[in-house]
Amino acid sequence: MHFEQGSLPPAYTGYILKKKRFLIWTGLALVLAAAAGICLGAVPIAPDQLLRTLAGDTVPKRISLIIWQIRLPQILTALVAGAGLAGSGAVMQSVLKNPLASPFTLGIAHAAAFGAACSVLFMGTGTQALAARAGFTLSGSAFTLACAFGFAMSTALVITLIAKTRAASPEVMVLTGVALGSLFTAGTMLLQYFADDVQLAAMVFWTFGDVGRAQWQDLAVMVLCLAPPLAFFVRHAFQYNAMAVGDETAQGLGVRVTWVRLSGMVGASFVTSVIIAHVGVIGFIGLVAPHMVRRLIGEDHRVLLPGSILAGALILLVSDTVARLILLPHVLPVSIFTAFLGAPIFIYLITKTQGGRP
Repeated sequence: MHFEQGSLPPAYTGYILKKKRFLIWTGLALVLAAAAGICLGAVPIAPDQLLRTLAGDTVPKRISLIIWQIRLPQILTALVAGAGLAGSGAVMQSVLKNPLASPFTLGIAHAAAFGAACSVLFMGTGTQALAARAGFTLSGSAFTLACAFGFAMSTALVITLIAKTRAASPEVMVLTGVALGSLFTAGTMLLQYFADDVQLAAMVFWTFGDVGRAQWQDLAVMVLCLAPPLAFFVRHAFQYNAMAVGDETAQGLGVRVTWVRLSGMVGASFVTSVIIAHVGVIGFIGLVAPHMVRRLIGEDHRVLLPGSILAGALILLVSDTVARLILLPHVLPVSIFTAFLGAPIFIYLITKTQGGRP
């Protein structure tokens, strides 16, 4: 078969077109899911009311309040948190060469939650606004974020060091993550045992990951903190592709393997700690989304990373919408729904994974 000079094989162009279509359709699905999430709820909102509200036209004050102060912040927080967790999971799976790696399965999420619980017990964060509204707004959020990041980073460094040893198979790393997660969960339970009623309520509030607790200011902080690391991940897609072939090959191509692995784990841990510091522990998004995208469009991180970010945002958004609607008028925290959704998928991936690869 002959091709004109400068032309590409039809099979390759079709392969690239498939990836572009996936990103476009996922983006469109995000827009539709966001609109549905705003319209659906205990108080239904008509699509024309939503459009008029966003355009600044006159609508009933009740409808405007529900959209701007309740549902829109929750929808956008779900998008940002899902994108961050999925992007972090994709990077962890790449730099550790472990398809079962994610902030939740490696214990990083539990470590960040333990750090936040320490700030509640020892620094008194999370005890304000108890009388002002139903729930908690954690005071001293900067210190809470620092505690969550510190414990998440220490766990990430342990996983990274284990990944560099010769005996560290993917199974060993996952089991290490499970052990660390159990350790930090036990530590959190110990802190809860010695906490008073208000501190205990704040810690338990943390364990229920829920994007509905975030306000506009929390969303702004999350966007500012998560945008640079996610952009960094996408920019270094070539390095992740090279490392997938092997560390020696990547080094031969000029990739600083140790720096890429460390920076990836640091960035993923930072993203995880920021999300947990604002919305609590939400599991399995970082595991499920990259695997779904990988099976649909392949291993190329130039498309896998943005695809995982979009898919993670979509999955968490749809999960949050279903969690809000499934037990009306009661609202189910999205972390409970993602746990029921993610656990069987995780078991499936374990049974289908051989030698660390699916």
